Amino acid sequence: MKMRPSALIADDEPLLRTALASLLAELWPDLDVVAQARNGREALDYFERFHPEICFLDVHMPGLSGIDAARQIGRRAHLVFVTAFDQYAVQAFSQGVLDYLVKPVEAKRLAETISRLKERLHLAQPATNTEALLQQLASQLLQRASAAPAPLQWIRAQSGQTVRLIPVDAIDYFRSDAKYTVVAWRGDDGQPAEAVIRTALKELIAQLDPVHFVQIHRSYAVNLRSVSHVRRGEAETANIHFKRRCEVLPVSRSYLNLFRQM
Repeated sequence: MKMRPSALIADDEPLLRTALASLLAELWPDLDVVAQARNGREALDYFERFHPEICFLDVHMPGLSGIDAARQIGRRAHLVFVTAFDQYAVQAFSQGVLDYLVKPVEAKRLAETISRLKERLHLAQPATNTEALLQQLASQLLQRASAAPAPLQWIRAQSGQTVRLIPVDAIDYFRSDAKYTVVAWRGDDGQPAEAVIRTALKELIAQLDPVHFVQIHRSYAVNLRSVSHVRRGEAETANIHFKRRCEVLPVSRSYLNLFRQM
């Protein structure tokens, strides 16, 4: 009897890891996701243990990156790189030599990748990720990363004569309010607080780290590190629940793919 194809997922963000696994289960039910790794080192350990045919590797992970892990896996598996940055779709990707997905992963784009993987597996094609190609990709990514502006680390909020610097890591979510944006964050004492800034939500999102901050609604963007769970509702609806806040935020239909089947 023919064995099911197997895969490994490596991403340091639990929600994004689970979302990709759920989407794969829907679009490729015959695929067996044998392990989910939290970083590159764990991905290599799982790879040596389970020997999956396909590896979905987040490009940026703490410690050992997805590129570093890929170079050690070599041609022993078909690789699909996952990145939060569109600008990282560099030459090796655009030429179709290596596969990549952009976060949040969309069903249509994933379906195209699955089609290519199935064809390679059916034809028993060897993996294309040679050492030279991965070295080229690593160099290109390093160049792009050094040229890209660093994401915001602090938000400046002014109230009267007082200017407060809010660390981005302490922010739970942003809410668009007409011409202003409400910043919902936790103070030094861990208590919820809010501040109003004049920067539009769309402008803010462009300056934040897309690995951690995602838009869930035209009026809301959340810090994934602050999310406790996502509860699905009826008629393609969902709500975001936080670890240390009582607010519940809606996820609009256009952003549901990020939390599919969660």
